[in-house]
Amino acid sequence: MSSRDEKLAKSLTAESIEIIPFLPYLLQDLWELGSSPKDMIDLIFKNMIVSKNTKILDLACGKGAVSISIAKRFGCQVKGIDLIPDFIDVAKEKSQEYKVESLCEFVVGDINEAVEIEKGYDIVILGAVGEVLGNQEETLLKLSETIKIEGYVLIDDGYDRSESQGSYLTKEKWLEIIKKTGFELVADLPINESELSDVLEEQMKYLRRRTIELKDRYSERAQLFEDYMTSQLAECDELENDIIGVTMLLKKLK
Repeated sequence: MSSRDEKLAKSLTAESIEIIPFLPYLLQDLWELGSSPKDMIDLIFKNMIVSKNTKILDLACGKGAVSISIAKRFGCQVKGIDLIPDFIDVAKEKSQEYKVESLCEFVVGDINEAVEIEKGYDIVILGAVGEVLGNQEETLLKLSETIKIEGYVLIDDGYDRSESQGSYLTKEKWLEIIKKTGFELVADLPINESELSDVLEEQMKYLRRRTIELKDRYSERAQLFEDYMTSQLAECDELENDIIGVTMLLKKLK
């Protein structure tokens, strides 16, 4: 398997690339994968002017929940890119369901390649995919290449609650990197923690059911599915106790 597959697995909190072929089945009940469309729409509405001519790029778009919600709300053009063909198929179906198929383009692709090719956008979105594009500084520099001067980045990540210097950064460290890479933080929207537990509980309910189904169907791969479930539970624990989930809106200054 390629490094691309390894990054994909990590972006979905999977310990092994062997889980990749099973991800569409495991995640079939979830449309919103990671990022909150509501939070992103809120940040856009309160901080910028969006018209039908606004061009938005949604990297690692999953099943298109964010892209479709934004297109529906603002009537602008959105291009979504994701590596999993099944997710893109769902996104296309959903865009028709929500009657925004003329505004949304969904394609299968590697976002590491996309940041080299896609240029001139007003907004680029990267939702809850970890270090697929590199560390935080590398990620912002790559995203910067896809947008115009005074364009915006919407990024879903987290602030470390401590000074442990783990995979997540404190807000102070984020601000240093944001400035260093030629951006400014326009606004940030922490996750609503009172709603978080309910959302995670519902997601885990679906995942448990699909995990059990796969274990029954592929008993020889039972450990693989158990390990995936364990990694998801660990991520939930981290979200509830160690980090503050946040959506940041950054403006490119140079």
